Amino acid sequence: MMTGIPQPAFYIFKCQQSAPPGMPKPSCVSQHNPESAQLFQHLAQTLMQKGIIATVQPIQTSCLNRCQQGPVMLVEPGHTMYVGLTKEKIDRIIDEHIIGGNIVSEYVIPEQVWGEPIAPSAMVR
Repeated sequence: MMTGIPQPAFYIFKCQQSAPPGMPKPSCVSQHNPESAQLFQHLAQTLMQKGIIATVQPIQTSCLNRCQQGPVMLVEPGHTMYVGLTKEKIDRIIDEHIIGGNIVSEYVIPEQVWGEPIAPSAMVR
């Protein structure tokens, strides 16, 4: 049996989309919110400091299509999208959801904006 890097228990997809200056559309990394540019680094550093980076994989993504709710990140498994992120919210999500196993429901995207996933087979033409 080979030993090595363990399979991650969680993947955390953090939107790093930044709209160009003057663009009216909001983005997860914004000139109007200086902390937004530091959130991914904070996420990764916190996972390292807690010693769980080997089993929780943070991934930078482009747009996750919920710009009005940003900054956002998606936690898998579970298909849980967290919105309106701050460093403090990320800390609580790591402690309560990733380590403790309990979704932080007050940071989860509202159902009317997220809804249930649509199977690709239902969309095929």
